Amino acid sequence: MLNIISRQSGPISTRSITTPPLSRIFIPSSFTVERSPFISIIRRFNTGSTRNVDPVEPNEDDVDECRRWLSQFDAKAFPRSLGELSYSRSSGPGGQNVNKVSSKATLRVPAKHLLKDLPTLMHDPLRASRYYAKASESLVIQADDSRKQADNAELCWQRFHQLLKEVAGKVVPGVTSDSQRSKVKNLQKRDNEVRLKQKKVHSNKKASRRSGRGGD
Repeated sequence: MLNIISRQSGPISTRSITTPPLSRIFIPSSFTVERSPFISIIRRFNTGSTRNVDPVEPNEDDVDECRRWLSQFDAKAFPRSLGELSYSRSSGPGGQNVNKVSSKATLRVPAKHLLKDLPTLMHDPLRASRYYAKASESLVIQADDSRKQADNAELCWQRFHQLLKEVAGKVVPGVTSDSQRSKVKNLQKRDNEVRLKQKKVHSNKKASRRSGRGGD
C-alpha cells in the first residue's frame, strides 16, 4: 500500500492506493535490467552453457611453411630495419653508470611489419608472449646487462631472435627419426608376439580341460 500526498490550492490531503504484491506483477521474460554501468547487464535470453571448442589441428601446409622457415632462419641475415632501438637510464645496482648514462636498450618491433614475413602458425604465439605489448601492438624487448649501449642493443636482438626460434620450434611437430621409427616398430612387434603367446597358452588350457572331461 502506498500513501500519496496531494498538494493543491487547498489543504494537504493524503490518500492511499493499494498495490498488488510483487509476486503478482507480470514481468516479460525478455525484460532486461541494468543495475549499473559497471555491473554486467542481465541477458535477455538464456543461451545455455558455453560450448567447449576443440582445438583445430594445424594445416599441414602451414606446418611445412613453418618448418622451412625455421630450417632457413639466419639471425645475421634478419633485417634489423624492422625494429627500433631506444636508450634510457638503467636502474638498480651496477656501479657509477647507473642512473647517469643512458645504457639501457629497448627494442620495439611492430607486429604489422614483422608478422607479414613470418609463417601463419607463429602469429598467435608471438601475440601471446610476454614480450608483446597490446597497447602498441609490438614486441618490446629490453636489456640493461651491460654498461655499454652497443652490448645491450645486441642482447635485445639476440633475445628477439631466440624468441622467434622458440616459437617456431614449439608450433612445428617433431620429426621422427629412422632410429625412433625402428625402435617403435620393434616394440610393437614384441608386444604382438607376447599377445599371441598368451593367447596360445590360454587356448591350450581350454583344450586340456576339454580332453580331461572327455577321458572321465
